[in-house]
Order: sequence, then structure tokens, then C-alpha cells
Amino acid sequence: MRKTNAMRILDNAGIAHTSREYEADGGDRLGVRAAAALGMPCGRVFKTLVLKGAKEGYFVCCIPVDRELDLKKAALAAGAKKAEMLPVRDLQKITGYVRGGCSPVGMKKKFPVFVDRSAQSFTEIAVNAGAPGLQVLLAPEGLRAAASASFADLTERDENAAGREF
Repeated sequence: MRKTNAMRILDNAGIAHTSREYEADGGDRLGVRAAAALGMPCGRVFKTLVLKGAKEGYFVCCIPVDRELDLKKAALAAGAKKAEMLPVRDLQKITGYVRGGCSPVGMKKKFPVFVDRSAQSFTEIAVNAGAPGLQVLLAPEGLRAAASASFADLTERDENAAGREF
């Protein structure tokens, strides 16, 4: 099994986690396909999104892979007037990670991290471990500690979510 910087940080911090590898084929909806490959509900697998505030700089949001980020809620969480997504072409330069392999833990620089509050309803969630095709499973509180994250309401309302397994 590959060992990434994110996994080493979790190990060094004594944060319990396991890693799972799967076939990453690129393309769209990477997170939804990762959830299927892991045999986990989409609501427990979190994608990592990098944003830029108007004046505040970069920050990171982790949301369930089948949900959409609400930019106004993300900006509010970061204390910004507005926020925009980081273009994919700039991802590696800013974070050190490539598309499909971006982890909220172990970026080149320490950015504020916000995790959708839905994570708190689970004992274990999955986030990217820092490489395409590699996820780390850990307690939401472990992610909060490792990434110095805060929990916040970050996603658009989903009227059809009631009854779905999240």
C-alpha cells in the first residue's frame, strides 16, 4: 500500500485511520465512483474543494461527494464576502496535490479547512489520502484534528435527501 504525506501526518498525530485503494480512472464524478468502489454511501465519502476568498486567500471545504457546494455558505464559513473555486490548472501549484488526489490533510501550505457538518453524524468518513485511487477512513473528529478544521453548513439544500442513506 502506498504511503502518502497525509497518511504520515495522521500516523504521527496518532489519529486512527485505515486506507483503501481502488481503481481510479479519471473523468467526471470521481467521488461518486470512489464511493461505489469503496462500497460506501456517497454521504460518507467527502470530496476536497479548494476556494479563494476575495481578500482572505485560499481555504478548503470538504463535502459529501454527491452534494454541491454552496459558495455563499462556504464564504460565510471562511469569513469572506464571496468565494470562487480554484481553477483545476492551479490546484497542484497551490496545494501540492493533483485533481482526484487532493486531501484536506498535508497540503503544501496550511489553509483554513471547513468540513460539512453532516460528517458529524457518522462514526467514520472517507477523504482522499493524497493520491488518486486512495482514500483514508477516519472519524470526523480525527479529520478535524488533523486538518485543524471546523464543521460548518456548506452544501446546497437537497429536498430529496430525506430517506437517502447519508
